[in-house]
Amino acid sequence: MIGLSGGVDSAVIAVLCRDIFNKKNARCVFLPDKATPNLDIKHKEILVKKFDLNCKTKDITKLVENYKKYCFKKPDKMTIANIKARIRMAIVYEYANTTNSLVCGTSNKSEILLGYFTKYGDGGVDIMPIGDLYKTQIYRLAKFLKIPQEMINKPPTAGLIKGQTDKDELKLDYKTIDIILSGLENKLDHKKIAKNAGVKLSEVERIKKMRIKNQHKRRAPMIPKIGTRTSGLDWRSPVLEG
Repeated sequence: MIGLSGGVDSAVIAVLCRDIFNKKNARCVFLPDKATPNLDIKHKEILVKKFDLNCKTKDITKLVENYKKYCFKKPDKMTIANIKARIRMAIVYEYANTTNSLVCGTSNKSEILLGYFTKYGDGGVDIMPIGDLYKTQIYRLAKFLKIPQEMINKPPTAGLIKGQTDKDELKLDYKTIDIILSGLENKLDHKKIAKNAGVKLSEVERIKKMRIKNQHKRRAPMIPKIGTRTSGLDWRSPVLEG
């Protein structure tokens, strides 16, 4: 079960899953609302037609508006954005439950390390096939899979707030971010990373702090150690036998 967005990451996942599991078993859902860019809607349609994807569409605008009525306080833009992501997660899982499917995440390594996703929203999935590939690697994979070039060239956006782009929110493009993250991954000197990325040292420190600050999104909730063995700490899963 794949949530399509009209962006390159979900396009890559959808095509890979269709090629591996066939059209019948690779189910896609597209859940736009009033903030969804028209270009994303167009690109979803192009992708579905070109690769003959199994895709259903439902507009969630009314559901989001009704949800807001039950909020304890008037939600700001970011809160509403997260509400949308969590509504989509719930719908995708409902469809997955009724079709005995796994929910396939579309987050890439850059987004995961930065925490650039909604906790229990687009981060609520069963598997993340491209979770260890940086965004710039996804672009190369998309080209190999013959994803339409206009989708690859399009400025990335979460599509949750009108006019929003990843670059505006992250303050750097993914090419630069990936140089910084891969440098941190390989434990390079921060000054060398800054030089390689063509940025100030403070930007390397900012990206590092983002990764640290958002690590709670990459972990299961913490449990105080009380028993002999504790789930997620020293009573580990999966259990290896043989």
